[in-house]
Amino acid sequence: MFFSEIEKIAKGKVLQLHRDASIQNLVVDSRKAIVGEGSVFFAISGPRNDGHQYVSDLYHTGIRQFIVQKIIDYKNFPEANILLVDSSIDALQSMACAHRSHFSVPVIGITGSNGKTIVKEWLYQLLSPDSTIVKNPGSYNSQIGVPLSVWAMQSFHQLGIFEAGVSIPGEMEKLEKIIMPTIGVFTNIGTAHDEGFENIQQKINEKLKLFTNAKVLIYCSDHFEIDRAVRQAGIPSLSWGRTGGAEIKLTGDSVVEVNYQMKSFKLSFPLADKASLENSFHCVAVMLHLGYDVDVIQKRVSNLQPVSMRLELKEGINNCQIIDDTYNNDLAGLQISLDFLASQQKKKKSVILSDVLQSGISEADVAKSIASMLMKNGVTRFIGIGSTLHSQKKVFGNTSANSFFKTVEEFIKQFDFNSIENEILLVKGARVFQFEKIVQRLQRKAHGTVMQIDLSKMIHNLNFFKSKLKPGVKIMAMVKAFAYGSGSEEVANLLQYHKVDYLGVAYADEGVELRRKNISLPIMVMNATEESFDSLLSNKLEPAMYSLKMLKAFAVFLNSRSASVHIEVETGMQRLGLSENDMDEVLEFLKHQKNIKVASVFSHLAGSDESIHDGFSKEQFDRYQKFYNRLSSELNTKPLRHLLNSAGILRLPDFQMDMVRLGIGLYGVDPTAENFSELQPVATLKTVISQIKEIRKGETVGYGRKGKAEKEMTIATIAIGYADGFSRSFSRGKGLVLVNGKKAPVIGNVCMDMTMIDITGIAASEGDDVIIFGDDLPIHEVAESIGTIPYEILTNTSARVKRVFVAEGI
Repeated sequence: MFFSEIEKIAKGKVLQLHRDASIQNLVVDSRKAIVGEGSVFFAISGPRNDGHQYVSDLYHTGIRQFIVQKIIDYKNFPEANILLVDSSIDALQSMACAHRSHFSVPVIGITGSNGKTIVKEWLYQLLSPDSTIVKNPGSYNSQIGVPLSVWAMQSFHQLGIFEAGVSIPGEMEKLEKIIMPTIGVFTNIGTAHDEGFENIQQKINEKLKLFTNAKVLIYCSDHFEIDRAVRQAGIPSLSWGRTGGAEIKLTGDSVVEVNYQMKSFKLSFPLADKASLENSFHCVAVMLHLGYDVDVIQKRVSNLQPVSMRLELKEGINNCQIIDDTYNNDLAGLQISLDFLASQQKKKKSVILSDVLQSGISEADVAKSIASMLMKNGVTRFIGIGSTLHSQKKVFGNTSANSFFKTVEEFIKQFDFNSIENEILLVKGARVFQFEKIVQRLQRKAHGTVMQIDLSKMIHNLNFFKSKLKPGVKIMAMVKAFAYGSGSEEVANLLQYHKVDYLGVAYADEGVELRRKNISLPIMVMNATEESFDSLLSNKLEPAMYSLKMLKAFAVFLNSRSASVHIEVETGMQRLGLSENDMDEVLEFLKHQKNIKVASVFSHLAGSDESIHDGFSKEQFDRYQKFYNRLSSELNTKPLRHLLNSAGILRLPDFQMDMVRLGIGLYGVDPTAENFSELQPVATLKTVISQIKEIRKGETVGYGRKGKAEKEMTIATIAIGYADGFSRSFSRGKGLVLVNGKKAPVIGNVCMDMTMIDITGIAASEGDDVIIFGDDLPIHEVAESIGTIPYEILTNTSARVKRVFVAEGI
């Protein structure tokens, strides 16, 4: 497809055509742009961001083709091709439709509330031995993700597998035209995106539009609402289930008896939980429809591996970070992983990569594609593992930074691990290569308690709060107290990548550490001290000035040097801040300090989380406005205004002004009593069972013998104690943890490094995971059990607890 062809396809108007060129790469995110003649950037305007503001930067980096939905001054871009359309997203979809129309291979389309990505990845595992397959990378199933995925179809592909997700009516019809599935899979129906639909029936009917032209739809007839809707729609189908009129009848659990086409056979599944069995049998039904022999199905199903759908960012040896992406390897997925690598701030970026299997193109072309991707993403060291990469090593140049090994064992035995220092390493490999062995060698050793931080959920929360803001309102993200226990560097790096406006920390040393980690965003320090003035200035940190004494001391320290400060106003919190009585002297002083710039004026609401205090919040707002207006008038300046914290953003939109401070809400904790269910908790704290014991009635447990067995009991010692942040307040039954989905109470006193729990009647083994808080044991419940708040639980989690960061498509 050439640029000149898009005018007709997208129903647009060419504003400028410098030189017609073929389209190879579709770019929608300026941060992930692949620079090259074949790249076209779609400037998408959204409620919180406008892609048109990045056109100039992208032009100067080398992009020469642009699709825009606003008229821009193209004279500033003399060598660019520019197409004006009504909607850049519609143009993207139209191009994907046109591209898809060139291929007649079978395509499996998957939708449903849950399990779409797992079914897609498992079908890929099951069918890839026989076909060269193109699929969505990760969970690229949106109005933008689907066209980007389908664009990857090439002439050598023999099968497509694409998932599609929708959140409001009218979306699936567009995705159907792009995917054009010949075989459909409807996984299930649940509550996801309920807010976008009038009822469950409307949501089912919307999803069914994906299969309008499919030759067959595979679904589980045990989902009554889906079964009824499919029959009413008259869609050709192949149903499976345990009840009703399913064409594939099932009985049994982990070993399932299958009755299909007058034949009966048994299948066993490696993963026996309900969700995995349902996902597995969707795949089995597809294979039966495609005519696979039962023995082949059983052999391949037995080898199904759990799908890790997220990258994990882990602490490594020698001050390194490890991006663990060891569950598959294809070119589309590699680009997503490289995007994530490029978003990290460490200057030295390395990639350890396995052979790309079953790509459908020659080994030389695969190597050239990889080499090009590595170069465009600023990779400084490449380590290739596998016979193909080893044989193609000349493609990657003769630099000493690159090295190649035929096997993982050869790499582990011969590589100098001390040569890796102060860098970030992407470890990505097909499952057959067992790259988890490499991760184990590179990862810093730590005890069994970890806090898992889901960066994808954090970005979801960020975007949710952005949706609550009026146009133009800036965000200061609070990363104080080790980012509420989540890890300051990683969180700040993510927020910088997603273009928040400011960061806020409590103390200067927190800001200094962020500067050392290449965080360049403006940083406000809320509790600066005179002793920290030198660090503030040398690291371009901006202190909050909460007293006249401190302001004068800072002016003396500056001695004509320039700096920005933030004026904190006391309006009713009675914590820190300049009072109304200070106003005259403060303003008179600032009038003579031309080297001090007031970057913002702010205050704190004392009761933004509860409606009972709304009247007092309004009083605080009025006091703040009075102070600000006078300062602005007398100093002839208009600093940023900010008053709201997370609770205020959710509850008090009239007080947003110029900027808001987003803290605990970013981490998925609802700071109000109004149940904002859209927030997704980002943190899961978990440990392991170290030992299991049987004790007799009357025996005691722990220090002070405070735990006593009232009957014969089974107890487990878990690897967490008050030194890890698991408070002694959880002692003697107040604390509950989750063991294999069941709650187990603490018995006796919490020790420094260990805790004993009662697991009587719970099936458990040594080494099993134990959830301290997470999705199934919400942190607010844990906090309430000892009469505290989620803030304290999060921030008390010790720095010795290893943080593991997971991410999906961020």
